[in-house]
Amino acid sequence: MCAGDVRCYAAMVKAGEVVIDATERHLPLRHSHHRYVIDAPNGPVKLTVPLEGNTNAMPVMMQDVLMSEHGNWRHLHWGALFSSYGKSAFFDFIADDLHSVIVDGRHTHTLDFNMELHRVIVDFMDLPIVTTVATSEQEVDAALQNGAVDLRGKIGGKRGDKLPITNVPYYQMWSQRRGNFTPGLSILDLLMNEGREGIFTLLKMTDNFDLKSNIQ
Repeated sequence: MCAGDVRCYAAMVKAGEVVIDATERHLPLRHSHHRYVIDAPNGPVKLTVPLEGNTNAMPVMMQDVLMSEHGNWRHLHWGALFSSYGKSAFFDFIADDLHSVIVDGRHTHTLDFNMELHRVIVDFMDLPIVTTVATSEQEVDAALQNGAVDLRGKIGGKRGDKLPITNVPYYQMWSQRRGNFTPGLSILDLLMNEGREGIFTLLKMTDNFDLKSNIQ
């Protein structure tokens, strides 16, 4: 989950406690571990973190996936974020923290990069999410036995999801100019446009959503 979409964060807020499975495989089937979508003047833009070729394979666990520095992607991502949100209400307040992760960061593993970005987002928006990383299959099994709801493969995929999470419209700088609301964007879009008030949007999205009864 790389700057996961708003629906992912709505589910996490609803759950309160989140366990990230660092042993998860079949990652290329989803792509959300190294891609995120932001809004721009001409519509949504997908940003991709390049991966090392020998670790971008289905048998590889998340904790072993390596990022590549190919294509100067860090500066390209920052340029896209600045172009899209530089004039938003909250960009200046979080710019330094995001810059330190995306541009100045020296993480080599995708999981470490994603978790640091997640921490910055959760801290800035003051989201009631407690996140732990399970680094062994035993830890994952223990979490499931203790009642954790398994959302792997059910949210954050390329084809969307069927979870009863409502796409609640919120203020979007560019979408308002285009005359339409754009769902499915990265949590960074909600953060830039609404700041800490974004939690109320996340809560509304899951008003009628019970994790345990709706996940099969």
